[in-house]
Amino acid sequence: MHPEREPYETGMLDVGDGNRVYWEVCGNPRGKPALVVHGGPGSGCRPGMRQYFDPERYRVVLFDQRGCGRSTPHASDPETGLEHNTTWHLVADMERLREHLGIDRWLLFGGSWGSTLLLAYAEQYPERVSEIVIATVTTTRRSEIDWLYRGVGRFFPEQWERFAARAPGATTGAEVVSAYARLMEHPDASMREQVAADWCAWEDTVLFGETGGTANPYGDRPTTARLALVRICARYFAHGAWLDDGVLLREAGRLADIPGVLVHGRRDMGGPLRTAWDLGRAWPGSELVVVEDAGHLGSVAMRRRVVGALDAFAARAD
Repeated sequence: MHPEREPYETGMLDVGDGNRVYWEVCGNPRGKPALVVHGGPGSGCRPGMRQYFDPERYRVVLFDQRGCGRSTPHASDPETGLEHNTTWHLVADMERLREHLGIDRWLLFGGSWGSTLLLAYAEQYPERVSEIVIATVTTTRRSEIDWLYRGVGRFFPEQWERFAARAPGATTGAEVVSAYARLMEHPDASMREQVAADWCAWEDTVLFGETGGTANPYGDRPTTARLALVRICARYFAHGAWLDDGVLLREAGRLADIPGVLVHGRRDMGGPLRTAWDLGRAWPGSELVVVEDAGHLGSVAMRRRVVGALDAFAARAD
């Protein structure tokens, strides 16, 4: 990983509908433009994401998607409406941010939910994307949602039973997340907090093999961050992220002129390798790198491959 650099510029972008999106820029003001698209949805960007980029070669833009992180209004507040918070609103926000910063084309980097969002943006605006690097590939197909919120329960039956208890009679992952989405709008604050805790406990269960139980990447977040994450996440997945099922794979031919590197861990329980494999087959000119020791949270080897890909794209620009 590269040395961390503090942002040299920050701002709040008015994207309409009463939303203001936080953004920051770090690195070299004259460097190669790159946009970091964080996961979640609803997680917010983290300072460590800056360290994937050589600060002498890249002009790195990070932003918090609507309703989370430092963007306002915050989804942890039940008074914050989410009707203007969809995948396509976020795609429009990214394009507005590009125009605001005066960037012609930029490299896109992200993983997990971030890969779904950046793929949606790239297929909408391929002429604005120079390269793509993805660490942990998802496309938010219905089958992927069903796997994460039901199918993987075959390995954790007791924990899944507790998780699914919030959705009596549910037989699909979509039905489970829909129940959580409804419960996150409950008028009782203590109910919303307990529902968010139950969701995060399930997410941490799926990651248990990677953390060994020494950390809870979801449950250890501050209360407001957990509430925003679960409220946004459950709503997005209950609606299939407002994407026609499988459209990002069907339209991957639109990325044919964009070089891409897909880095995925073979041990990823939450997002099995099959999705990365399918995208690699559908995207002409992309390279799939399978990291044997990595799961959804990555590994030293996985971070090394991602940094190597980003360094290589910077060298080409030089």
